[in-house]
Amino acid sequence: MAEELNVRRLLCPLPVIRTQNKINTMATNEELLVVGTDPGMLNDIPTWCRINGHQVLDTQSQAGEYHVRIRVQHSE
Repeated sequence: MAEELNVRRLLCPLPVIRTQNKINTMATNEELLVVGTDPGMLNDIPTWCRINGHQVLDTQSQAGEYHVRIRVQHSE
């Protein structure tokens, strides 16, 4: 079961910052579902994940909300 991070009504760069802060508290292979209303997060969060080595499992857009599901991958 993925943890959920609510970043609704936050605009760039806050969804990415909140995602980074949450991932820093999580263990490798845990999943995080980020739910927001800023369409830019569908590009910004996957880009941040690629730079930092985390795996984006899925992105979705539904009813004015955007979801990004991430598997945490901390380098040892």
